[in-house]
Amino acid sequence: MVISENKTTQVKPLSSFLVTLMAVSAGVAVANIYYNQPILKNIAAEFKATETQAGIISMLSQIGYGLGLFFITPLGDKLKKKNLIIGLQVMLFIALLLVTFTSSIVQVWILSVFISLFSVSVQVIIPMAAGMDSRNRGKTVGTIFTGVLIGILAARVFSGTIAEWFGWRNVYLFSAIAVAGVTVLLKIYLPPAESAFDGSYFQLLNSALKQFGRFPQLRRLSVIGMLQFGLFCSFWTTLTFHLSGSPFHFKSDIIGLFGLVAIAGALLAPLIGKKADKGESNRVRFMAIGLIIISVLMMLIFQSSVIALATAVLLLDIGAQALQVTNVALIYTLDESSHSRINTVYMTSFFIGGALGTFIGVLCWEFGGWTWVTGQMLISALLIVVLLIKEKRQTQS
Repeated sequence: MVISENKTTQVKPLSSFLVTLMAVSAGVAVANIYYNQPILKNIAAEFKATETQAGIISMLSQIGYGLGLFFITPLGDKLKKKNLIIGLQVMLFIALLLVTFTSSIVQVWILSVFISLFSVSVQVIIPMAAGMDSRNRGKTVGTIFTGVLIGILAARVFSGTIAEWFGWRNVYLFSAIAVAGVTVLLKIYLPPAESAFDGSYFQLLNSALKQFGRFPQLRRLSVIGMLQFGLFCSFWTTLTFHLSGSPFHFKSDIIGLFGLVAIAGALLAPLIGKKADKGESNRVRFMAIGLIIISVLMMLIFQSSVIALATAVLLLDIGAQALQVTNVALIYTLDESSHSRINTVYMTSFFIGGALGTFIGVLCWEFGGWTWVTGQMLISALLIVVLLIKEKRQTQS
């Protein structure tokens, strides 16, 4: 196994056009994981499926992305990154087109896995950009992360509006057109980037797995990330069912507008997350989980209030994003030479947690409605508190 120096590190900073293109491409790709959340009711109605069956779509989307994170993104260290990105984008385009021809909920399930699997091109774009621009690495990666964040949160607004006015299938058709457009531009303008890992594919995966055993802190942060993203996905999946039923009876376009509140919350989160750079990571994480607990309690107590729900969404997103930003900052302090593989372990665990949280949330909705959903979210939040307290005691001893 030989690790060679990345041959694509640039003396000159990347052009603003290329950085913007990579940011837009990343946002367009990652949005496909979240398009389904506001339109689950629409899909269920067309195929005469239950809410539980429709909710499985969101769960499978998280599973597909988790599989892609572990089995595909490490290839960015072995294959030519540009070829890998273009290949994933082409497969994503095909999968999106196929959704528009589905005739059963099972077909939507299967294609949801593949859509999310191929959407991991974003996790190849980010490290590629970091390796290509050593002079402005932080600024470049920050710009692309902004594109990712906007893509994730705007996806709900976009899909809800398109589904209401043009039908849910056109959500995927319009996304396919967007993916095709950025893929052509990436093919033209994205420079080549050589791989840095000379070992076999199985050596690459084995090296990623070993990171989990190397660092106790990585294991703790992975569990915290699983719980946090699990409750987050549980909320967003079941919120569609809650808002489309009594007493709200909202349509998909109105449900999607809650994504605008989420965008505001997520954009405020970095202001809190900056404190992690000043050695205040524990304080930030306790503040973040505190906001999440307050948010869940508001959802539980004021179940029929739109204002309370909107406020809760704002607090939930501030807390969740601040917790995530701090966790990621901490994992990058473990071993500078293994950032990609450490990130693979953490993000794979993160999306496994999202899949489990979605599944549990749908089951809770089926058996106990919104009260059960918020109850299990509160349990997850309290478990995070226990883990944070335990970690704080260990670091102080």
